[in-house]
Amino acid sequence: MEMGWKEKAFQRYLLWKARPKKLERHLNKKKASPAGSKVSPEKKGRVRGAAVQLKLKLHHDPLGFAEEMRVLVEEAADRGAQLVVFPEYNGLQLLGMLPGVMELTSRAEQGGGGKNAPAGPAQGHSVLDVFRFAAPFIERTTLSIFSSLASRCGLYIMAGSLVCLDNGSVVNRAFLFDPAGAPIGFQDKVHLFPTEQEWGFRRGSRFDVFPTAIGTLAMPVCMDATYFETFRILSLMGARIALVPIANAEPYNEHLALRGIWPRVQESLIFGIKSALVGRLLEFEFTGRAGLFAPLELTPRGDGVLAETNQHSETELVLADLYLEALEELRRGHPVMGDMNPPLYRRYFPRVYESAPLPAHHPPGNAGKPEDRSG
Repeated sequence: MEMGWKEKAFQRYLLWKARPKKLERHLNKKKASPAGSKVSPEKKGRVRGAAVQLKLKLHHDPLGFAEEMRVLVEEAADRGAQLVVFPEYNGLQLLGMLPGVMELTSRAEQGGGGKNAPAGPAQGHSVLDVFRFAAPFIERTTLSIFSSLASRCGLYIMAGSLVCLDNGSVVNRAFLFDPAGAPIGFQDKVHLFPTEQEWGFRRGSRFDVFPTAIGTLAMPVCMDATYFETFRILSLMGARIALVPIANAEPYNEHLALRGIWPRVQESLIFGIKSALVGRLLEFEFTGRAGLFAPLELTPRGDGVLAETNQHSETELVLADLYLEALEELRRGHPVMGDMNPPLYRRYFPRVYESAPLPAHHPPGNAGKPEDRSG
């Protein structure tokens, strides 16, 4: 989509309305969290993580979104969290700033669909065009908010994933901030959902891990956790806590939900924190249960679950302690680690993946040589 002068002017207006200084002033008017919640060296062996289950709500003003995020982060901080994890597509709420989107959503919720919806910036454009238009202000607004909240509360925040522009391509990208509010790095979604592929998103081509004072973190996004290779790669790269933001657009099914983070944690012997976006947007219904997961041996009931939300459709915050020293001790003597056969994998895996047919609905994207980037 080549934007005309009206679209460019409106985009500049949105960026001005969500300018970082304005957001920072709003957040600074609020009560800061107690110093006791801040990350400190003596807590290194124990990490208190918080998983956010967030009900999607459109905001016509970025201050409303900032306030919602502040309340959740400060509640987590008040409960002793050192790491807070937000869901996939955390930032869709800001689409409410686009004219006509709220009315379109209201009609869809009332069963009227989008047929007679008022014209807005999406009229006559593809979903990809809308995301290209909205990505700059969604990214800047969301990152400004979480940078400020991380430094105010003195904790690590995985801001969830956002629709971002990268050299003209639309990507689904997760971001991580340190307790000073500085960006640590980002992770692009590697395994796209079929709908994202149809829209024209570019998939990621590499995984990264992020060493921190509370352990080495990784951020596989939603579908990335569906495949065992993801967690095996990240585990071998040194990750000990995987932060998985999800936005499952499907009716909730407890057994279907098990295809993601739970088996991956058991296979790779690392901790997992899953955050979930829930609620409705147009024809999409998002469901899920946020939670914190560990190898069976490190959970009170022996079921691999440290904490999980009570339901799958409302905002909720759950916390649990992750004991890194206990994890390392378990890994040293666990059959899963001793039973691996690296020479066999090195012999067969390259040929298996090179000869594997690529399904027709999986476009090659940027699957070539990964670009160099820090983080």
